[in-house]
Amino acid sequence: MGKQKTLNRWFPVLGAILIQLALGAIYAWSVFTPSLVAAGWTKIQTQIVFSIGLVTFALSMVWAGKKLAVWGPKKLAMLSGLVLGAGYALAGFFGGTNFTALCLFIGIIGGAGIGLGYVVPIAVGMRWFPDKKGFITGLAVAGFGFGAMAWVKLAGAWGSLIADFGLSTTFSIYGLIFFAMIALGGTWMVFPPEGWLPEGYNPEATSSGSAAKKEENFSFSEMLKTPQFLLIFITFTFSAAAGLMSIGLMKLYPMEALQAQGLSAAESSAIAGTAMAVFFSLSNGLGRIAWGTASDKLGRKMSILLMTAIQGLTLLAFTNMAGHEYLLYLGATIIGFNFGGNFALFPTMTADTFGTKNVGQNYPYIFLAYGVGGMFGPMLGGKLGDLGNFPMAFTICGVCCIIGAVAISLVKQPQKNCEMAEPEFAD
Repeated sequence: MGKQKTLNRWFPVLGAILIQLALGAIYAWSVFTPSLVAAGWTKIQTQIVFSIGLVTFALSMVWAGKKLAVWGPKKLAMLSGLVLGAGYALAGFFGGTNFTALCLFIGIIGGAGIGLGYVVPIAVGMRWFPDKKGFITGLAVAGFGFGAMAWVKLAGAWGSLIADFGLSTTFSIYGLIFFAMIALGGTWMVFPPEGWLPEGYNPEATSSGSAAKKEENFSFSEMLKTPQFLLIFITFTFSAAAGLMSIGLMKLYPMEALQAQGLSAAESSAIAGTAMAVFFSLSNGLGRIAWGTASDKLGRKMSILLMTAIQGLTLLAFTNMAGHEYLLYLGATIIGFNFGGNFALFPTMTADTFGTKNVGQNYPYIFLAYGVGGMFGPMLGGKLGDLGNFPMAFTICGVCCIIGAVAISLVKQPQKNCEMAEPEFAD
């Protein structure tokens, strides 16, 4: 069926990685916060911009999911590049260290640009790789995690953009780079032909996992009425809040903890910067691939349960780890690894539970949990930081992750007309 004209399915993967590298800009926010605090910002103000970006990201993704079916993935990706690039460029031209301007240009416009593009590589990748949904989703979104390291290091230690050119010029440079990367990656954002399957793949013959069951495709309105949606949403909210709070504080809190152990401000800054830009960021990207691949074998529900439980225990222990260099690196690695797993596991959990065909429309509603977590986690961390109690923020988020692990354990496969009638596990 049009075999010769079919695109090599690895080109959309390359495009997805390019797009997600640029969209990972939001996780580089922590590299700007020390300069903003030095310019007179409070810690809570730095987290407000971050939270606005996260909420706008999540809300705009719902709109993007609806437009995906109408406009197609390529057009939506190009719009994402324009909006994200413009947000950062405008922040450079007019923002600088102005709080209101950065809330608008980085938070609202930049966040919207990320939300417009984020769902595209996920939906496209799942259509091209129905045989490896977990692995390919993890690989596609890994760029989002690795992007954080690239943009943090380019602005800081490796590229010295902030030191050499200042915040404004750095924002503008980033805007141009983000647009170029998304525009290039967007050229490969196309769905396979209707009914296309990879060579040798027969879903009916699959002997284990959710692919063996007849897949039912729920519309977003049908999905929203199920208890499964609520349980998945709660788990993602708590898991996202914990990771996003950690991202916002992964430099500020360890700096304080290390100085309390007798290290100088310069030493503490270097160690905390390495924890965030290398250990957290690398493991954030690797966690997406590793958890996605593992979920193809373990099942989505078991993978999410393990991920959130381990995250909760690590966060509870982190208050005793942050002030010791190597324990800090270990804690940052585990937190980043588990946080990254969210972005491979929750899209595939959505596809397995509510159907692959409508994942582009359904996942944005699940992803609103990320927006809720984006308000709750960073704001909690910033507020408690201003009160001098960073450890309490990590403790609260650790307990929430454990509650999330319990919630996901209750998820069972919904039935179209009778959601809870003796359903099977959604593994």
